[in-house]
Amino acid sequence: MAGAGTDVQVARGADGAVRIAAGSVPGLLGAYDDGGSGGADFTRSVLDVAGAVLLWPVLEDPVLPVAEVHDAGRAQQWLWAVYGERTAAAVHACARGAGAQEPVTVRETADRPAPLAGAAARLGLAHWAARWWPASYPDGIAALEPDVLGLESAALTHRCQQLFDQVGDQPDDCVAELIEEHRAALAPLLRWWRAVPQPADTARQLDGVLRLIDDAADGAGLDGPELRRLRTALDRGPEPARTATAADPGTLFARQDGYALAAGDARVAGGRVIARGSGTNDWRRYPPGLVDAAEDAVSWTARALGARRQVEVEAVAHLAAPGTGDFLVAEVRVNGNRVGRVPLARRDDLWTGRADVELPPDPSDATAAPRIDVEVLLPGFDPGAGPGNRADRDAVRALARRRLADAARPVADGAHDGVPGPFLAEILAATAAREDY
Repeated sequence: MAGAGTDVQVARGADGAVRIAAGSVPGLLGAYDDGGSGGADFTRSVLDVAGAVLLWPVLEDPVLPVAEVHDAGRAQQWLWAVYGERTAAAVHACARGAGAQEPVTVRETADRPAPLAGAAARLGLAHWAARWWPASYPDGIAALEPDVLGLESAALTHRCQQLFDQVGDQPDDCVAELIEEHRAALAPLLRWWRAVPQPADTARQLDGVLRLIDDAADGAGLDGPELRRLRTALDRGPEPARTATAADPGTLFARQDGYALAAGDARVAGGRVIARGSGTNDWRRYPPGLVDAAEDAVSWTARALGARRQVEVEAVAHLAAPGTGDFLVAEVRVNGNRVGRVPLARRDDLWTGRADVELPPDPSDATAAPRIDVEVLLPGFDPGAGPGNRADRDAVRALARRRLADAARPVADGAHDGVPGPFLAEILAATAAREDY
């Protein structure tokens, strides 16, 4: 917050929840009351905390989140530390009222964001990156090492424990689970921590993450050889443990970089090609790690085989996509109506499949070619149609490129205060981008 202070709006909605918005994003209060969510889900980072949900628009730089408070009593443990005492009091008063209320504006006068506010914004962005980072080989956006991002998320979660309580309805309070799931990165993180020379900012970040992980693991009662080696190294201190030679961070982590070239002959379906085009690559419709995030990653070809009509679909696979099993399908729409789904299987660097579909003429113009739209999804995961378009996805790609560019160069001390700076996984990805993209 600037020295002049920050205005914070507090209002009770018709559903009884109290909404909070500060600075440049108070307009999002209305989006919730209108049944909206402030934009496409991949343009927002979200945290489930005690008594509330916190939201940040990732394409902007606010440190203070929009909050939807459903239990003001539980939220009081952190409201004052994120927004300020005046906001906490306004939320308490608003929650005690009846029915919907007009927004109340309070002014918080702190000169700087509270440490918890900055750490929470960074944790929210880490969760966003784990779900929505637009890794793409054709677009030149390097993938993030998931174990490194997971361990830094664990460290940030431990740092933000004031946001959580013991009720158990906060899926983002998952320190022990994150450490257990991603402990494979502990040994290479230690080797990176020992390596010299390296930028002072990166050295401090590594040291802070490792010490938070050690403290979190100790508090959760976790054990194992990796954690014991971590404790021993931290007890000795960084200087005696450091090696005298530099190490390329990109060589310390086992990653499946690059795409395998498609082996064997190209698939030949036969028949007469009657149409081909690019599909829509909506990231919302499948989990991360399956399809390359490029806008033109999905392509299709329609063929005539006698009286039959067949659609063949190809989608560029993500670096982490599983090598076996049928998971994805391609939804085929003709003239706006769904006519079938094409099962897709991983083949080298592609998801591919073909199926017979009906290709009826456009009812508005029987002489025109049918309008074919193809989109990839995972059945059972797919949320269906919703907000989000190419402009949103392009904006997220631009954000990822800016963050990788920032991660590729050292910054002055304190340059990231109050704004989520590069994660360790982004620093690694920037190294990979210089080598492989």
